[in-house]
Amino acid sequence: MHSTRTTSTAHTTTVAPRRAARSGRAVAGGAVLAATLLTAGLTASSAGAVGQPAGDRGAPAATATPTCKLAGLKVTLDKGGVPDGVRNGMSHAGIYLRFENSTDHTCILRGYPGLGLENTQHKPLATKAEWGSTWYAKDPGKTNVRVEAGDSAWADLAWTHSGTDAVHSRHLKVTPPAETRSAVLNFDRVVDWGRLQVTALADTPPKVG
Repeated sequence: MHSTRTTSTAHTTTVAPRRAARSGRAVAGGAVLAATLLTAGLTASSAGAVGQPAGDRGAPAATATPTCKLAGLKVTLDKGGVPDGVRNGMSHAGIYLRFENSTDHTCILRGYPGLGLENTQHKPLATKAEWGSTWYAKDPGKTNVRVEAGDSAWADLAWTHSGTDAVHSRHLKVTPPAETRSAVLNFDRVVDWGRLQVTALADTPPKVG
């Protein structure tokens, strides 16, 4: 809040005795003039001191880059240009999770997404999400990923489907880091033990191979 200090100066009038000589009147008049000039100088000085310092005028307020929220993200499964045959074989499979910034401002994502398998009725299935490197990609670790408007952050997702204590899912619930709301994606997959491996988010698709 801007506080403004107002400085008031008392006005003093000096009345000379009638019997004073002309020289006395001259001296008194000079004193009054000096006092008036001094008062004017003090008032101008005070007025110049009130308000925002010159060095701060027009200085923009510092603002931190906000965390990406689900409302401003488009969450999808994306091959990221990797051929199908590279990720499928020996009962292993994988795909990228893509978080596209659909807002008009930059935001930050950091860490690992939350994951949950669901059945046809969107009832939760037993899920074990393992954070770190996957069968296909090395984990980049937790870093602040600046996602500019229209750009994306990526995580690698992998699982096995040999049928060992398998969970047959229909949907995948994905929760961005530092969020409580989730996106629900179609995910018709067989997942052994309900176990999903996922890397931390990065500004480019984690390299497969």
